Amino acid sequence: MKRLLIVGHAPSPNTKRLRDAVVAGAQDAEAEAVEIVVKAPLEAGPQDVLAADAIILGTTENLGYMSGALKDFFDRTYYQVIEEKQGLAYGLYIRAGLDGTGTRRAVESIVGGLGWKAIQDPVLCKGEWDEAFPDHCRELGMLAAAGLDAGIY
Repeated sequence: MKRLLIVGHAPSPNTKRLRDAVVAGAQDAEAEAVEIVVKAPLEAGPQDVLAADAIILGTTENLGYMSGALKDFFDRTYYQVIEEKQGLAYGLYIRAGLDGTGTRRAVESIVGGLGWKAIQDPVLCKGEWDEAFPDHCRELGMLAAAGLDAGIY
């Protein structure tokens, strides 16, 4: 059984919709050999990453940077997983009120240092709320679970 870890910061109803859409997409993939684990960044730790075969990260854009909660997750896990999780497949979605550039750069810098490999370009939900945002997040969850199930990641 493979494990997909979803670490999504969801401080508002809309960001909760995005995280839930990722989960729903992973479930929609009907990947029988994939266990889906969902945690908030402040609840997830190194043991969760070590047990994962792929991870999806979700964050808000806060002052042009990732959320403090996701940064805390990285602060607590980085050195404890760096050796064992080189090459971990990851996905990223960002809810950005502005353009998300700084947030994307910050997360990609950290995961690059970890040696993680993106399964696709980040899902950038920027600007005014768009009802298509959850659909894009659902596709990310489905891609990650299907890829794990097929042995791609």
